[in-house]
Amino acid sequence: MLNHLDIYWYAAEWIIRVGALLVVPQRRSANAARAWLLLIFFLPVPGLLLYFLIGRPRFPVWRRQRFAALQPFLRDTADALRGCVPADLGGKADIAAFGAHLGGMPATAGNSVEWIDVYDEVVVRLEEDIDAAKHFVFILVYIFADDRVGRRIAAALGRAAARGVETRVMFDPVGSHRWRKGTLAMLRDQGVEVREALPWRLLRGRVRGDMRNHRKLFVIDGRVGYAGSQNLVARDFRPGIVNHELVVRVTGPVVAELEAIVRGDWYMESDVLPEREVVVPDVTGRASLQLLPSGADYPIEGFEALLVWQIQRASEHVILVTPYFIPDEEVLGALRTAAARGVRVDIILSGVVDQPLVHFSQTSYYEGLLAAGIAVHLYRGFLLHAKNVAIDGRLAIVGSSNVDLRSFQLNLEASLLLYDDASIARLAAIQQGYLDASDQVDPVAWRRRPLHRRLAENLARLFNSLM
Repeated sequence: MLNHLDIYWYAAEWIIRVGALLVVPQRRSANAARAWLLLIFFLPVPGLLLYFLIGRPRFPVWRRQRFAALQPFLRDTADALRGCVPADLGGKADIAAFGAHLGGMPATAGNSVEWIDVYDEVVVRLEEDIDAAKHFVFILVYIFADDRVGRRIAAALGRAAARGVETRVMFDPVGSHRWRKGTLAMLRDQGVEVREALPWRLLRGRVRGDMRNHRKLFVIDGRVGYAGSQNLVARDFRPGIVNHELVVRVTGPVVAELEAIVRGDWYMESDVLPEREVVVPDVTGRASLQLLPSGADYPIEGFEALLVWQIQRASEHVILVTPYFIPDEEVLGALRTAAARGVRVDIILSGVVDQPLVHFSQTSYYEGLLAAGIAVHLYRGFLLHAKNVAIDGRLAIVGSSNVDLRSFQLNLEASLLLYDDASIARLAAIQQGYLDASDQVDPVAWRRRPLHRRLAENLARLFNSLM
């Protein structure tokens, strides 16, 4: 016979189940909703606790209010750049308009781009720019380590601070967890103002600890900016794994957009609004560029929305380069449809594995991709951590965003859109180098992979929907 405790527990479980039906499907994909509802229906209490921990991809009210207060500053920056909008984008004006709608920043003309695909060269160029700084250096990065690379950049920042240059660093405490305390102490010893992005606040409504600031943006004096995939850590910080990255060093009006986002992210953690308007830099070249910030602060998954739209419009060739490929149905559908229309689709991934669970989840998609006529290439020898996209020779994208659910829905990311022919051609040459250094996955051989691997892939894929 049931006692009172059993009755209360039974009633609580059904209250949880019914409540889940009302709450879980909101602002969530069908796959994610099904996964959460199944978990909660079978394990109501553990499922509810897990849902409260990682089930809601939203920031708390206080942060949404702070982001709303930031909008006048971002709009003023965008308005100041209206005079730099390219006169002729060669039929790409609709892309630029959509990018501006998604991220708030317009396309700009008059920029110069330096492509850096040698890891240590990024460190050298950044150190040189910091040593030449006269006014400020702002660093926003996912990982800032206190290893040989981090110490080198920290020393340069210290020299700048000693000259009276304003120096600020914001890093992600989750991405930098191995070095967090050492990095904080190292930077503060150098006289650098430092903050952590999205720190865990148990009493401030920080619901999800896995919603991270994944941006890598460096701005010096408002005249030089860096964007791409590289963190401030040694390229071999994982034993036996060496990273290969891609970074662009830019000058010209687009640097104002990088500066605005970095200043804005600083405000989001400090609650001190940017103290001055962003000054638009002088014209330095002929490249047309646009920064697309994205993340849970924005109402639309900006990078994904642009990516899906452009894949759907592709007529010749799509190249995706990413270390982590865990797409949702919209991306998969766009890729399959493009291939069915005769578009060549190449996905370049890393043959070197750094995260086994993510790797098995990623490889679970290969069979479907190969069956659709999509080529999958595995880069040899290095962890290809670069993230870039080229579509039909009309658009190039370089930034911090992976092609995965985390980058689409949870992380704050920054993508640089490049419209001019010279920039697009340069990325195409770099991507061809990736292809030359990769092994293409053979569909027949892949279908013959062992049963235990298929099981591991299927189990890993189950976790994708719990986002």
